[in-house]
Amino acid sequence: QVQLVESGGGLVQAGESLSLSCKASGIIFTIGVMSWYRQAPGKQRELVASITSSGSARYADSVEGRFTISRDNDKKTVYLQMSSLKPEDTAVYYCYVDRLTASRGPHYDTWGQGTQVTVSS
Repeated sequence: QVQLVESGGGLVQAGESLSLSCKASGIIFTIGVMSWYRQAPGKQRELVASITSSGSARYADSVEGRFTISRDNDKKTVYLQMSSLKPEDTAVYYCYVDRLTASRGPHYDTWGQGTQVTVSS
């Protein structure tokens, strides 16, 4: 069974840093684009950052210069390093993979369970 398992959320003060990680579990051969989304209360889920298998990254304007996405293909893990956090970064952060190839075939649109990030002012 293929799963995305996130970790690293928590409560921090404005200006502090926090790191998230998301590991794909299961017998997986290839992973496509890995992304982080977030959803704040009462708002739509939005893309925060994404990274291709070759390491090409892109960011939402709101986090550009503050957040860094990276991945370790051997560990099947994607990371999100968040710095200079603001109260408006408070949200549930979700890991997402557009396509992966596992032992029982391809999987599309796989989401993690989400991890809460709360930034106090």
